[in-house]
Amino acid sequence: MSAGNTNILMNIWAASQEVKGEVVDPPFSDARGLHSTIDSIPLGNIPWEGFKVKYCGEIPENAPSWMTKEYDVWFRNPLDVLESHVGNPDFANETDYAPKKVFGRNKKPQYTDLMSGQWVWGQVDELAKDPQYHGAIFVPCVLGSDKTTVSIGTGHTEYYPLYILSGSTQNHVQQAHRNALTLIGFLSIPKTEQHEQDSADFRKFCCQLFHSSLTQILTPLKPWMSKPRVTRCGDGHYRQVIYGIGPYIADYPEQALLACIVSGWCPRCTSHCSKLDHDFDDAIQHSPEHTRALMDAVGKEGGRKLWDGYGIVPDVMPFTTHFPRANIHELLSPNLLHQIIKGTFKDHIVSWVGEYFKTQPNGNRLIAEMDQRIAAAPPFAGLHCFPEGRGLKQWTGDDSKALMKVFLPAIAGLVPEGMLRAISAFLDFCYLVRQSQIDEDVLDQTNDAVSRFHQERQIFIELGICDDFLLPRQHALVHYHLMIQMFGAPNGLCSSITESKHIKAVKQPWRQSSRNHPLGEMLLTNQRINKMAAAHIDFESRGMLNSTQGNPLPGRRPIPQVHSDAQELAEG
Repeated sequence: MSAGNTNILMNIWAASQEVKGEVVDPPFSDARGLHSTIDSIPLGNIPWEGFKVKYCGEIPENAPSWMTKEYDVWFRNPLDVLESHVGNPDFANETDYAPKKVFGRNKKPQYTDLMSGQWVWGQVDELAKDPQYHGAIFVPCVLGSDKTTVSIGTGHTEYYPLYILSGSTQNHVQQAHRNALTLIGFLSIPKTEQHEQDSADFRKFCCQLFHSSLTQILTPLKPWMSKPRVTRCGDGHYRQVIYGIGPYIADYPEQALLACIVSGWCPRCTSHCSKLDHDFDDAIQHSPEHTRALMDAVGKEGGRKLWDGYGIVPDVMPFTTHFPRANIHELLSPNLLHQIIKGTFKDHIVSWVGEYFKTQPNGNRLIAEMDQRIAAAPPFAGLHCFPEGRGLKQWTGDDSKALMKVFLPAIAGLVPEGMLRAISAFLDFCYLVRQSQIDEDVLDQTNDAVSRFHQERQIFIELGICDDFLLPRQHALVHYHLMIQMFGAPNGLCSSITESKHIKAVKQPWRQSSRNHPLGEMLLTNQRINKMAAAHIDFESRGMLNSTQGNPLPGRRPIPQVHSDAQELAEG
């Protein structure tokens, strides 16, 4: 709530008491009093810090503006944030303190949460080789970043939030929006003149700025990736904790930036960009060692060969090279929203069906028939109503998922049988990978669905709707079998989690700000939200909010109050 609305609310409160003849002051005189009380809460007080980044290369005469600017990056200590997650009593019974094996009724292993995946087992097996780590718990830090626009009408105001969550919390906690995901930074977005946007130097600088910023932000975690740190956990016990860089949640453009690969190439494997629709038996996973070997082989003058022949951005290494046991190509998580729901289904399949109708003599009638069928879907639990068919101006992930349920019967009889079989195979794959428990039988079914989809989708080429399938988001389907084995069910690492967080962490604070250099106000708003959330959890754990609650957990160690740079920025 904005300060003005808070003042109005307090005035209404005071006036209502006067009508009743009571002399009871409102709890706060105005917004300043409310904010002062929130700022005095010692819990959840993880202050914002900042640093500046600028171009350090040779600056020519008449240099473009991006070479001379300084770029601000704001962040909160990721170690303090993760310790608040590990020590959160609200997650005590929904946290895995060790890797786990989950078995279904058929006695076969299932992949559920991140801690059930083979990647975590590989990490702890590597750590177990050193006796100093024996008895410690492993906590992967899951990261996510994504640019978001808060205003289109006032000049496309963009922000670049960075999020973190503890990978030891279970998937349903992350999906329930219970503050398991925390905003820890705002990355800088370089701007330049239109004619400089596509220059190689500017693209390289943007990539270096991104990776150097992530490296600097995560530096407080680095010592505790190689040395156990005694940490209070949500169940009240103290444990030795080893941290590690975990999966990274990102859409395809962000994945290409993270992996330092050229757009149009796969960020996970070495498949050539011209063979993304071919067999993948000869492709291997990217690795820092592979990239360094190629850079050494081509030399300093071989940048163009790296770019064209291998899809590697020269002279830039991913931020994970600065941290132990981390390979960004391995850590890119499956993304149901942008690879499956919005990507392959909405942007590809739905568009291709529309293009097919346009090639037919009675195309407009076919489109109208399809829209009428979609609009005629009966009201029923789990079904979304589309009164005007699929003609939405702005699609959300929920809209795409709802359309999936009615799309196949809506086009039956209007498109060739081969097209129906291709879409049916894809939908089979989609619903299989969206399950919360996935076993080897389900993985075999996903492989069969992908194989059928690849075979049947050739009809789109035969009908002239598209020329090829050199689409990285469709290519990603072949990696889902391995990624599910590595990281568990994909619904716990989907970008829908970060996108929903944009609303509370970025868009609402921006709307409540003065809009005049609002970032400082947004930082302070987020800090106050986190303090109130931490206080609520602390009160609840002590039994102060529920008189029927049993024995409360021991009180958490208060976090000392530290003066925040964010408050200076907001007030300055």
